[in-house]
Amino acid sequence: MEWTIKSFNELDIDELYTILYLRTAIFVVEQECPYQEVDHKDQVSYHLFGQDNGEIVAYARILPAGISFPEASIGRVLVTKSHRGQGLAQQLMARSLAFLVEEQGEKRIQLSGQTYLEDFYKSFGFQPVSEMYLEDNIPHKDMLLEIKD
Repeated sequence: MEWTIKSFNELDIDELYTILYLRTAIFVVEQECPYQEVDHKDQVSYHLFGQDNGEIVAYARILPAGISFPEASIGRVLVTKSHRGQGLAQQLMARSLAFLVEEQGEKRIQLSGQTYLEDFYKSFGFQPVSEMYLEDNIPHKDMLLEIKD
């Protein structure tokens, strides 16, 4: 697996197209959730993706503080169906967190996680900071990770 992180302007047109295609395929089509997936946050975000033989199979969007939450955040976390169950989601989250903490100096990271993934996010130290709410008709919770010095 080859991992790459790029700003929006560093993405080439094929990478951008594939990322948007995969996000729509998973979050809109697979999850049967019609919503405006392309939301104008991509241009200010970092994009972390894993490639297997040149094919993007894992992705996360890393947002600076003040875009989705007062804290930096991670969103649009996905692994393609063909590569699920191989530990890629754990690698993706670990790499996202390492980038935010080690490269960006972040101490607080928040995300809006689907409730069925609560234990997954807790395994990285995230704790719920909201009650369950519906986002695009899917149960979510806001979760926060505080890095202690």
